[in-house]
Amino acid sequence: MKVLLLANQPEKTTRLRLFEATLKELGYETIVPRFGTVNWISIARKAREIVLRERPDLVHLFNVPDVIYHWLPALRGSGYKRLIYDYRSPWGVETGLRFGSIAKSACERFERQLAEAADVITTVNTPLKEKAMSYAPGKEICVIPNYPQRSFTVPGDDIEPENVVIFVGRVCEQEGIDSLLRVARELPEREFWVVGGGPFAWWYLRRKTENVKALGWQPHSRVAALVRQARICIIPRRENALTPYSTDRSIWKLNEYLNLGRQVVASGITLEERRKNLWVVKSTELIRAVEESMEREPEKLKESDYRFWEENTERVKEVYERVWG
Repeated sequence: MKVLLLANQPEKTTRLRLFEATLKELGYETIVPRFGTVNWISIARKAREIVLRERPDLVHLFNVPDVIYHWLPALRGSGYKRLIYDYRSPWGVETGLRFGSIAKSACERFERQLAEAADVITTVNTPLKEKAMSYAPGKEICVIPNYPQRSFTVPGDDIEPENVVIFVGRVCEQEGIDSLLRVARELPEREFWVVGGGPFAWWYLRRKTENVKALGWQPHSRVAALVRQARICIIPRRENALTPYSTDRSIWKLNEYLNLGRQVVASGITLEERRKNLWVVKSTELIRAVEESMEREPEKLKESDYRFWEENTERVKEVYERVWG
């Protein structure tokens, strides 16, 4: 069976690339296109050409922004046979935060269209499963969490962590950089590392205090080494309409932190499963939570405490066998 994996930027979409690796392991012929552009209209045109040229048996679409692929259901039969819709983020809710309720409704119309057209829906957590069910009642929906690969957490030499709080990710308001800098100002005796960047990182970091060290983007392997050196990993998001849909099963870096045995202080997210060393608090409680975590030692992990992408292999296999079998 030939499978085409589609997203806004397929070659840069972490979840898509992990599905690609699993599908190849399972013996499927898998195609991941490169569009060479970020223009939505150009991506839509090139994707349509690829579908009609390759004529895959199955298209697996990873959502956001869904408007790019609103035309895809119309090509069923002439371009492909089956469709899996991966609902990995509530695009409508996110757009509504920026542009209001009219934009939210318009975007959710595209989400509904693709959910209704899919043979099966995959998603990352229970809240998104429930939202997808509201679009397509009775549709089969399979939760496949965002867990890191086992190779990311291969043990290195034991490192005694420093009294450092580390943030990894995009330096932007949505990821909580303003909250991080507030915590750093209130805890001047603690050192904070910011690993990441973004087009406006310089603007957000222009008034950082002396205890904040901006390390910029780092290779993935280097990130693991930096996390091992820190005592606390922080996810400092503010509560908003996305909070119910951001959980411990959907946030990559949270699971990377936990698999590395580090304490995690997180706000602006929802807890689905109790995990060792994970402290979910309100954004107004971040300062207290960081201070308290500095005084604790992380709990030792057992094999059952780890979460790896490889655990999803059987789920992926079952989804594809149902769709094609």
